[in-house]
Amino acid sequence: MATDMFAFMQFLRSTLLPLPGVTEKMHVNDPAFYVNKKIVANVKLKDQLLAVHTLERDKWMAADPDTFFITNHYLNYKYMLVRLETVSPDDLKTLLITAWYCRATKKLIGEYERLFK
Repeated sequence: MATDMFAFMQFLRSTLLPLPGVTEKMHVNDPAFYVNKKIVANVKLKDQLLAVHTLERDKWMAADPDTFFITNHYLNYKYMLVRLETVSPDDLKTLLITAWYCRATKKLIGEYERLFK
């Protein structure tokens, strides 16, 4: 995916903001996307990385360790870092929607299924 942060932010917004209950606000000094007051994804502007909530990080990291990885900070959290310059748009969209599903309520998931399926 392109490393142009403007294009990347547009991609994140167009993928996440249409999902029921998603909001965007700052977390520390970087933009983050929330559902139910829980972070779905947090942009690391300075490093051009994305921290995304996932229950399958071992699978992603095994498939492409240059793109998907963690640092010691994330060892005890259900997040994975994603390198923006190497992630494919399809993989990123899959990760974002799956992260939303993990954080959304049953009511929000039902709303999503009525709207998008």
